[in-house]
Amino acid sequence: MLGGTADFYFFNGPTALDVIDQYTELVGRPNRIPYWALGFQNCRYGYKSVYEVNDVIANYSKANIPLEVAWTDIDYMDRTRDFTFDPVNFPLSEMKKQLEYLHAHNQKMVLMTNPAIQRNSTYDPYARGLEKNVFVKNADGSVFVGQVWPGYTAFPDWFAPNTQSWWSGELKRYFDDLAIDGMWIDMNEAASFCTGSCGSGIPDDVVPQLPWEANPPPVYRPLDTGNKILVPPYTIHNPWVELSNKTIETTAVHANGVLDYHVHNLYGLMMSTATRKFLTSYRPNTRPFLLSRSTFAGSGALVNHWTGDNESSFRDLHVSIASMLDFGIFGIPMVGADICGFNRNATEELCARWIEVGAFYPFSRNHNAIGEKPQELYRWESVAEASRRALAIRYALLPYFYTNYQRAVENGWPVARPLVFQYPEIAATAGNDKQFLIGDGLLISPVLTQGATTVDAFFPKGVWYDWYTHKAVKGENKEVTLDAPLEHVNVHVRGGSILPAQVPAMTTTDSRKNDYYLVVAVDEKNRASGRLYLDDGETFDTPHRWISLEYKNGKLSISPDSGSYNVAPKLSKVVLLGVDGVKSVRVENSKQSSAKISLENGSTTVEGLSIDLNKRSTVSFK
Repeated sequence: MLGGTADFYFFNGPTALDVIDQYTELVGRPNRIPYWALGFQNCRYGYKSVYEVNDVIANYSKANIPLEVAWTDIDYMDRTRDFTFDPVNFPLSEMKKQLEYLHAHNQKMVLMTNPAIQRNSTYDPYARGLEKNVFVKNADGSVFVGQVWPGYTAFPDWFAPNTQSWWSGELKRYFDDLAIDGMWIDMNEAASFCTGSCGSGIPDDVVPQLPWEANPPPVYRPLDTGNKILVPPYTIHNPWVELSNKTIETTAVHANGVLDYHVHNLYGLMMSTATRKFLTSYRPNTRPFLLSRSTFAGSGALVNHWTGDNESSFRDLHVSIASMLDFGIFGIPMVGADICGFNRNATEELCARWIEVGAFYPFSRNHNAIGEKPQELYRWESVAEASRRALAIRYALLPYFYTNYQRAVENGWPVARPLVFQYPEIAATAGNDKQFLIGDGLLISPVLTQGATTVDAFFPKGVWYDWYTHKAVKGENKEVTLDAPLEHVNVHVRGGSILPAQVPAMTTTDSRKNDYYLVVAVDEKNRASGRLYLDDGETFDTPHRWISLEYKNGKLSISPDSGSYNVAPKLSKVVLLGVDGVKSVRVENSKQSSAKISLENGSTTVEGLSIDLNKRSTVSFK
């Protein structure tokens, strides 16, 4: 915000969720993600070949760690140019084989695309773009030329009338070569490695050898302090010498004479708009998955987000929680940080602690930088074990995550939430950035301090149940010290909630085929409630089904209350947290097998059920 005339909107709540509902009603509800996007994902910048990525995919399987999506950064490109494949290290033929392998194992592929187009007359995307007049200009009408990975680069002008057709055309050629499952748009602030149009005056066919260094320009230039577009009177505490450093210059010109100064922060949003338009036209009625680094108000309706190039440090692990919660407020609920950190080398301890948080990010992806030590989750046995344990909870609770994501689609509500949203009357929750809720029923209390083997977790008033042992913790609005050995993350279920779950598998596709079960956590009045949302997880026009769940007076009511989606797997198990002494189970209005009852730590597990979730049912426990 550089100043000038501002329009203000007021959202009166009264609750935080009401405010977010009202805000996203204005800027746009979060986009509908494909179900597979909730699976765990892996990437790094610096994979040397398609064969190395193949090994990574295989090693996750060998380690028995779920891997839903294999990502590749700019390494796959021919000389880091968009829409190309390195003919030696990432030949298209081998990339196709990798994609076929992934699809045969119910896994996916996502690749990186940048807005920076190499300025080179022999590079077809640039030549076609130049012919269609789609690039950002200098004040004199020449193409603005920055520096990014492939050398001197031009930047698409999303305001220009021909840019959408040009961009869609380039993407169609790319997808026709390799039909990847999702897209990752990066560097779209837009980022540049120099200040100003540093390639102006240099012939189009001058392409520096890789790795290349810009010569000229100097890092900085004499500032024209009299130019209020370059040096605005409204300070924003920019850390660089000038506002235009490392990005498109504020004096650059977009279509119809619009200066970048006035529209700079819209660049990532407009790239997101153009890219999503292509994806939805290329695959009609298929939900696209699109990840963007740069976002703006309303971006959540188009894209999902990761929080950029963090560091492998306990500080950034801690900060990632607040970042995730912030983006939920902004209407971008599908968000996460690079697990184990991007820059610097992750230690074994840090990576174990990070996956214990990252397994519960709505967007869960491991990613690190070129030149750093590999940090795939199978690299250390303690990290692998921490991953198996934490991701087993995530995959079991995929129906719960997906139900909460549908609430985001309909109401804008975040999937990951701060405690203060649920307990605004408790002052201590307002500053709590070390714990978080998934929905309103699951509390994550991770270790965020190096060397710690315990964690001080705040428990609001009420009853909470340990996910693993089912033991109850009485919340008294104060902290409780919990054991937290290296491979363990503390997870608690809020009394009064019902969490829908499925027997976990190694992919979301296989998990969806397994039986359902319910985690019924009763409150002090022996009551609990929840909901389950289901659809095909792929298309826009899918049938859906909302199911209401309620437990009181020893009876569990299962009530499909809207939609016609057919739920194939049966409900085979109910875990009653805080309910002891159950002797018998009776299922009304449903076929029942012989039920097996087991009691532990004041809770009851009932197995062997076979309940049709498409029909209204009542389960009585005596």
